[in-house]
Amino acid sequence: MNLVDFSEMIVKRLVQEPDLVKVQEFDNEEDTTIEILVSEADMGRVIGKKGKIATSIKTLIQAKAYNDGNKKVKVNIDSF
Repeated sequence: MNLVDFSEMIVKRLVQEPDLVKVQEFDNEEDTTIEILVSEADMGRVIGKKGKIATSIKTLIQAKAYNDGNKKVKVNIDSF
């Protein structure tokens, strides 16, 4: 399972509108960026109180990347 599929799986289980979740991967020389887009209504569920859920999501994605032997990974969570 690649990082995009892994990220989608995690986020889709948290939101009320899983069909609206979009995950994209952008590679450059120094790192990989995972961009997670969710609906405005689901932002609270993904961020959590004091950002704890968002931090956990980022940690899980970075741990998966490390186990896969990938370079540095940044995670951006935003709404549309």
